[in-house]
Amino acid sequence: MRKLYIGNKNYSSWSMRPWVLMTQAGIDFEEVMVRFDSVDTFSPDSQFKRTMAPLSPTALVPLLADGDIKVWDTLSIVEYLAETCPDKKLWPEAAAQRAHARSICAEMHGGFRALRGACPMNIEAELATQGAIVWRDNAAVRADVQRIALMWSELLAAHAASHADGMLFGRFTIADAYFTPVVMRLARYALPVPEPIRAYMQRVQALPGIKAWIDGALAEKDFVVSDEPYRIARVSNPA
Repeated sequence: MRKLYIGNKNYSSWSMRPWVLMTQAGIDFEEVMVRFDSVDTFSPDSQFKRTMAPLSPTALVPLLADGDIKVWDTLSIVEYLAETCPDKKLWPEAAAQRAHARSICAEMHGGFRALRGACPMNIEAELATQGAIVWRDNAAVRADVQRIALMWSELLAAHAASHADGMLFGRFTIADAYFTPVVMRLARYALPVPEPIRAYMQRVQALPGIKAWIDGALAEKDFVVSDEPYRIARVSNPA
C-alpha cells in the first residue's frame, strides 16, 4: 500500500494537498505522521529532519512512497497519482481544462508568497484580528487575495453549469485540493472575499476528505512554537 508521510495537520499546508486529494478521491494509502519539532523543525539537528533525511533527498514532507518509488514534491505527487490512478480522473478531462488546471496549480506552487508568509496555515486558530491587521498593512497580501478571488470567480462562473458540485472545474479535481490550504487561510484570518468565493470555501470545507483533515487538525492540540508567530504567549498543549 502507498504510504504518505505528512507533518502536523494543523500547520502543514503542503501535506494537506495530497492527503485531501487521495482521501476525497478514495485512493487507499497509509498515513505516516512525522511531527514538527516544537522550536525549529527545519534545523538539521531536529528530530523531524533526522526522521525524514533517510527517506527523502529534501528531508521534507509530504513524501509519497509507492513500493520502491518515492515522490517527494507535492506537485510531482499529484501528477504521479493522476498517472497511476487514471480511473479517478484527478485532472479535468478536457485538454484545455487540464492545461488551465495545471497552470493555476503551478502558480500556487511557486506564488502567493505574501499570503503564505503573512498568514501561515493554522486550522485550529481564529485569527481574524491578525487578519484585519495584515489586510490593512500589507498591500502584497491584498494583491494575492484579489488575484485568487478573480481566478476562482472566473472558473466558478465558467463551469457552473458543467457539474452540480460547484468546484473550480465543476467536479472536485487536483485544482481544488491544491487550493484547500488557501481556503483555510482565508477562513481563519477572515480575509475579505466576495460572497461567491465564500460560498465556494464553505463547499470545499464540507467535502468529506477536507473535513476529515480539519477534524484531525483540531484533534491534535499540539502547539508548535515556530508555526505560531501570532500566538507565542499561548500555553503549550492546553487542556
